Amino acid sequence: MSKVSYYSAEGLKKLRDELNNLKDIERPKASQAIAEARDKGDLSENAEYDAAKEAQGLLEMRIAKLEETLAGARLIDESQLDTSKVLIHSTVKIKNQINGAEMTYKLVAQSEADLKTGKISVDSPIGKGLLGKSVGEVAEIQVPNGTMKFDVVEITRE
Repeated sequence: MSKVSYYSAEGLKKLRDELNNLKDIERPKASQAIAEARDKGDLSENAEYDAAKEAQGLLEMRIAKLEETLAGARLIDESQLDTSKVLIHSTVKIKNQINGAEMTYKLVAQSEADLKTGKISVDSPIGKGLLGKSVGEVAEIQVPNGTMKFDVVEITRE
């Protein structure tokens, strides 16, 4: 059974676009590469054929993984999100209790995570530590070198 994950419309479209690209463009390319390698003669000593078959296998694994992810994907209506506590698709401003640094993150599904744009996975240590917290609460997050404490400053949905 596939795991249920919640996605924004943008994240779900990105997954579907990638799957369609793999099926409609990359899969025929892989078949063509195998056919061209097969035409070059003896398959027992044909490294090009072996490489093309392996690439096809990896492509099919990626397609199967995306299909499994999409089977468990649910679209979330961000306008209905509760901002009294941190949930998936919440945008959270936190403040490090030690150095006072403020950071803002949006909690998203693992496949949508992109630290450069401030999107972190709900499955990450920080994401797990923030889930369910309210403004004013302290999130204690286990990191490799100990425990970090963050004050939850603000929760919005953007």
